[in-house]
Amino acid sequence: MANRQLSPEELAQANVLLSEIRTKLETLSHGDRELLFAYRRKVFKELTYDERSKPMVRRKLKDQKWKEQRGLCAICGKELPERYAVLDRLIAAVGYTKPNTRLIHQECDAKHQEAKGYV
Repeated sequence: MANRQLSPEELAQANVLLSEIRTKLETLSHGDRELLFAYRRKVFKELTYDERSKPMVRRKLKDQKWKEQRGLCAICGKELPERYAVLDRLIAAVGYTKPNTRLIHQECDAKHQEAKGYV
């Protein structure tokens, strides 16, 4: 399933919001470049967590999926490596939840993404 794209009107609204956020961050930093950098990093990190969950949440889910799938890739059925398996979301907008994820090989992920036209 392809990720939803913004309409031209929604994109314009998003750009207005982004401009407002940038202005607010610049105002908060009072010309201090390092403080502006720190504010940007904090906002970026928290928005990333909103979409992807915190790393420990994903780690716990990955461990649960490993046990649930008995260490096998959900695409090819072969044994997964102990490290670097991919926690794949079936529907990106739903997030990293137990029913919306599966554990797969990096190679299987790359092929799957390419087949969907994401690469």
